[in-house]
Amino acid sequence: MTSGQFLQIKHQDKTHQFDIPLLRDTWYETSYLLDQQQSGKVKAKERFDNYKKQPLQFQFPAHFDGQLPEINPNKARPKAAIIREKGSNSERELAHAMYLAGFDVKDIHMTDLISGRENLEDVQFIGAVGGFSNSDVLGSAKGWAGAFLYNEKAKTSLENFFKRDDVLSVGICNGCQLFMELNLINPEHAQRSQMAHNDSHKHESAFTSVKIQQNNSVMLSGLAGTTLGVWISHGEGKFILPQAESDYHIVAKYGHAGYPANPNGSDYNTAMLCSPDGRHLVMMPHIERSIFQWNWACYPGGRRDGVSPWLAGFVAARLWVEGRG
Repeated sequence: MTSGQFLQIKHQDKTHQFDIPLLRDTWYETSYLLDQQQSGKVKAKERFDNYKKQPLQFQFPAHFDGQLPEINPNKARPKAAIIREKGSNSERELAHAMYLAGFDVKDIHMTDLISGRENLEDVQFIGAVGGFSNSDVLGSAKGWAGAFLYNEKAKTSLENFFKRDDVLSVGICNGCQLFMELNLINPEHAQRSQMAHNDSHKHESAFTSVKIQQNNSVMLSGLAGTTLGVWISHGEGKFILPQAESDYHIVAKYGHAGYPANPNGSDYNTAMLCSPDGRHLVMMPHIERSIFQWNWACYPGGRRDGVSPWLAGFVAARLWVEGRG
């Protein structure tokens, strides 16, 4: 082990010294040359230049103890639901996070809403899950949005849910694209926000970090000031925010503004966004895939946490719902 730039290996009377940064660049060069064929020379060069300049640095909440929340077994759990469509994924991870936080979670497929078997009236917290609905053949979440827009029962169920003031929602990855396509976060804006293809013109899957700002999100305001690791996996994750930054409630930004730490080139380096009242949250990072210490590709040394700080967001949601009861 060495903490410097050079690694020395001694064997008998010979000493070999290796320049670690040079060797890393040599190792990475083949990937860089191949990346030029897919992402183009500009983005490939950015990735090659920045991979060693964007360290994963975390700041955990001071009050975080890494323990699972205590749930009163004699108290009724508030109702939550995951909403999914053909081809969507991560529903089990999201349902598990909700359950660990204290929710009674049901699984709702779009066919349930379209047929009228479910109408969300008994649900106080919904999570629209990750992709890739309809295999993204219509564009990310475009087909899923159409399933709401052009099926009366599903459309009415969602509209009625968002009219209530006692509910919360989170849209993650494909679910974020869905809520943005349906204009559910900032319907009051004259210029609509939207999602676009990543600047690299390809699907990005990586472990990165986000810095949570001071924010009014019900779920994540308690994590303000932290920097946490998280997974991303998307092809159309770029937030197009046509108005001034102050017009938006940006909850979190990527740990580094440059590519690839910011994997998509979002305006204002946006990773997470919420509605003005803080009840509806959208994000491209997969916090539901980052709930446990062993989920993370890199975790602070010396810790033996039962859960990562991300579970606190789901616990905050449950406490808010209970407080409305």
